Amino acid sequence: MKFDMTAEVRERAGKGAARQLRRSGKIPAVLYGQGECLLLTLDPLTVTNILRSHAGSTALISLSVAGAKSKGVRTTLLRDFQVDPVTGAILHVDLFGVSLDKPIRVKVPVSVVGGVPAGVKEGGILQHNLRELHVECLPTVIPDHIEVDASGLLINQGIHVRELKRIEGVKFLDEADQMVVRVAAPISEAKLEALLTSGAVTEEGKEPEVIGKGKEEVIEGEEAAEKGEKAAAVGEKGEPGTEPKAEKKDTKEHKAEKKEPKAEKKKPQAEKKEAKEEKKK
Repeated sequence: MKFDMTAEVRERAGKGAARQLRRSGKIPAVLYGQGECLLLTLDPLTVTNILRSHAGSTALISLSVAGAKSKGVRTTLLRDFQVDPVTGAILHVDLFGVSLDKPIRVKVPVSVVGGVPAGVKEGGILQHNLRELHVECLPTVIPDHIEVDASGLLINQGIHVRELKRIEGVKFLDEADQMVVRVAAPISEAKLEALLTSGAVTEEGKEPEVIGKGKEEVIEGEEAAEKGEKAAAVGEKGEPGTEPKAEKKDTKEHKAEKKEPKAEKKKPQAEKKEAKEEKKK
């Protein structure tokens, strides 16, 4: 699908200029690709119509740019956009310029067709594993969406990427073994309740594992053993602090013994003095 849209080149950039554009009822936009980058102003109504269409981001846009120095009409894709989370108004748009003769890579939405799958009628649950597919093709052959017929799926059956219907000129880039859609088996309320209760019982029945405490006890035991070995070694060799004191006492006794001969030498001198005094008398 192709749309026509007009735009104007804007000179000012920044948050202040963007706010002024929004107040005046316009949307700031950027066009990049094909070796150029332009600041543009768009009409919000046209952008809203493109986004609400089935094509969406895969739609080709013929963009007429007023005030552009180079070519006035370009082929573009609406690559990205920002929305106000409160009001839902479009705040900014990113446009990507493409060449019609060069392949590009885009995301294409998946559309499940064929009515209600057989497995869902039996109580199964339809699961959308992939809501978008990555494809490579020329801009002129980009599909609006990729149809997947899930009507024949039974419970526990699905469709992989390799099983999708091939489209001429379109190459699927997702892995071939990836599941696109499947019908899962239902879980009864009794089974779900049993699973929940068994999980709660096992969690309550488990005793907490104390890892740090065991390590601390081992470390304390090793330290006590080391202290005991040191004490035993000290007991066998004797206290290291008492031996030097005993040696010091022995040296004092030797000094006293050395002083005794001096005292003995003094005794003969006293006897000689007494003999002299007796002769004088």
